[in-house]
Amino acid sequence: MDIKKIVITGGPCGGKSTAMSRIMKEFDKLGYTVLFVPETASELIGGGVAPWTCGSNVDFQKSLFALQLEKERVFQRAASTMGKDKYLIVCDRGALDNKAYMSKEEFAEVLDSIGMKEVELRDNYDAVFHLVTAAKGAEKFYTLSNNSARTETPEQACEIDEKLIASWTGHPHLRVIDNSTDFEGKMQRLMSEIASFLGEPEPLEIERKFLIEYPDTVQLEALPNCSRVEIIQTYLKSDNGDEVRVRQRGTGGSFVYYLTRKKKITDMKRVEIERRLTQEEYLALLMDADTSRRQIRKTRYCLSENNLYYEIDVYPFWDDKAIAEIELSDENTEIVFPDFIKVIKEVTDDENYKNAALALIK
Repeated sequence: MDIKKIVITGGPCGGKSTAMSRIMKEFDKLGYTVLFVPETASELIGGGVAPWTCGSNVDFQKSLFALQLEKERVFQRAASTMGKDKYLIVCDRGALDNKAYMSKEEFAEVLDSIGMKEVELRDNYDAVFHLVTAAKGAEKFYTLSNNSARTETPEQACEIDEKLIASWTGHPHLRVIDNSTDFEGKMQRLMSEIASFLGEPEPLEIERKFLIEYPDTVQLEALPNCSRVEIIQTYLKSDNGDEVRVRQRGTGGSFVYYLTRKKKITDMKRVEIERRLTQEEYLALLMDADTSRRQIRKTRYCLSENNLYYEIDVYPFWDDKAIAEIELSDENTEIVFPDFIKVIKEVTDDENYKNAALALIK
């Protein structure tokens, strides 16, 4: 059994939320059971436990450290019982992030309270990946809107970003992902760095889409290299032209939830920002559903074959056709379909076969 524990950290508005959902998507395909330890500071502050409600910042930090470390122990214990081969425990911030919010004296007092030394605490994680705040190099994307616990100005965000990097400096595997490319490039660089650390091939990035004949779903479900997932996708109202949707994804009554916003930058370019939701957040957002679009329900069959990864989407409103998507690491890769998949035509650039178009009520 191989359990790796990594930290995704960074300054405010660095892209952590989108990174979490991307990690789930990419490393699930590589055979990892991906587990997420939620950000402890946001949990506590959202619940009314904050530096300004506790007796002092040190009192708050002692509570934060105690909860953070116990949560990580719980996740590792749980992983050891699951009976799988490869686990990736992803911590939304690690314990040393909190050093950036304390004086040296306060940090020393907190370390004493948990009975650990700084190096021991730091190297408790296998790798650390720091996403630089948008306030450094991508200023127009800096926002406070997606985290109610965030209050920093851009200047404060830059200062915190530098303190966080300093807090983790010395870790044997610290990687800093800056804003030298666009946001999608930033996410791809993060995925590549994680894959490199794990000794895995670089995650797939190029996607092609095909219209296929309705597949034999009984045959698909019988294949050992095929997994069935139920997806419900709901488009939300948007006042600024962004495409906004929520998605429920899972099987057997166990689901994860996402919010995705596709923001138009130019006529040719859009940025996709995604974050995970709690079930309560998901249900609340459904109240803002765009009633001009129907809810998209589909069954997805994820198939690994011919060294390719196929996602076959079966929709309830089609009984003669389906959609197959293939992700490639090289656009020149020859695509070979299994014999039981009959291709009608490629629709990669056909807007009519995008989910947003299929959702329109005509």
